[in-house]
Amino acid sequence: MEFDNRSFRDALGLFVTGVTIITARNEDGEPFGVTANSFNSVSMNPPLILWSLNRASRNVRAFQRAGHFCVHILREDQSELARHFSRSNAAKFEGIEFEPGEGGVPILPRSAARLECRTYAQHDGGDHIIFLGEVIRISADLNARPLLFHGGRYAVLSDTVEN
Repeated sequence: MEFDNRSFRDALGLFVTGVTIITARNEDGEPFGVTANSFNSVSMNPPLILWSLNRASRNVRAFQRAGHFCVHILREDQSELARHFSRSNAAKFEGIEFEPGEGGVPILPRSAARLECRTYAQHDGGDHIIFLGEVIRISADLNARPLLFHGGRYAVLSDTVEN
């Protein structure tokens, strides 16, 4: 069966994901970051996660050179922050509160969870680069409700189904 990019994107949009902001510092020590919903766990031992970034992103080279990065899993009330980091402007940290983490990466303190990572590997993923990170520090608010992404829009949990 043949399909085009739009129908492929629409089908993938049916899969609900969380929303993250990935941050790092470039070779000049300046903080940068992007919004990403292409995030997943990979391994418990060693503790590995992955995320991917479009090769056309202005930040791809900086992430490829970064030795550390931080994955911030966003709270349901952080959709504006997600939009802010999804824009292509260079001044993403202007007016944004952050503190230094492992390897100097910028840490956004209000996120639901933060996974500070050492860059473990990078792989070809077609029009994306797949980044694997070894998690070296975690902080999380286990009562936080996550921001979701579905059908090209941000969403929040409306109900939790008990097992």
